[in-house]
Amino acid sequence: MAEDEGVCEVVRQLDKACKGAGFFYVKGHGIPNSLLKEVRDITRKFFELPLEEKLKIKLSAETGYRGYQEVGDNVTKGAPDLHEAIDCYTELKQGMYGDIGKPMIGPNLWPSNPENFKVVIEQYIDLCKELSRKIMRGIALALGGSLNEFEGNIAGDPFWVMRLIGYPVISKENHHSESENGIGCGAHTDYGLLTLVNQDESITALQVQNHSGEWIWAPPIPGTFVCNIGDMLKILSNGLYESTVHRVINKNPKYRICVAYFYEPNYDAAIEPLEICVQRTGGVKKLGQAVYGKHLISKVTTNFRY
Repeated sequence: MAEDEGVCEVVRQLDKACKGAGFFYVKGHGIPNSLLKEVRDITRKFFELPLEEKLKIKLSAETGYRGYQEVGDNVTKGAPDLHEAIDCYTELKQGMYGDIGKPMIGPNLWPSNPENFKVVIEQYIDLCKELSRKIMRGIALALGGSLNEFEGNIAGDPFWVMRLIGYPVISKENHHSESENGIGCGAHTDYGLLTLVNQDESITALQVQNHSGEWIWAPPIPGTFVCNIGDMLKILSNGLYESTVHRVINKNPKYRICVAYFYEPNYDAAIEPLEICVQRTGGVKKLGQAVYGKHLISKVTTNFRY
């Protein structure tokens, strides 16, 4: 596969994108556009329900940080974010991964309304996992590694995170001051390897910070995913690839839906720079080791107000 001309061209494009913006669009990915839309539509239907109905699956530490959070419950760097969301994770059972697994133990909380919510989202998760693994194989080749560089102890059994997010219209009618900055989600990097973003096709709200510190809009392109790399891939690449800072500002007069799938390492993986990347960056490890599960917990346990 690594010698196929078409694959080599995609690998070159991935390398350029990951070294540059750290964000890129993926098309021709094999997930039907009809399913991308169905996932957004079913998410929108849930957020349109009365608050008391949504709170039946409220997120808390007792639920393993799974479930629904109201607008303002999610916090980025101490400031409340203007969005509501459902958070889902790979389900962990009692005793898995010892102490680092304990905070995340529990089943996902699926709403009973809409009725087909769980079925649709689980099908979508399976397809996103398969697609992410393919993209990571391309990134492995781009870094100079083997096709399966990220398998085994790194991401042979990848953890996943899913956030289904709704960004309300900023208006007095919605109890928000129109002088608010409209920060739907504050500036941050993602925690894992790769993120697939399925966003509303008619609303531009996602911004990416370039190397000069400027904020660049990432407008939706129908039928594509916006992809970005996370903290764990930055470590594996020894800084060759940067986990890019991004944020969401929704000043559009429409409610915005975004569904983000996060492809992560094995939960207990000890992530450190790959030797091939160390050799490409002067022979020195520039970044230290991080255990993915510990990194996730350090973020999740400080991201919510109850």
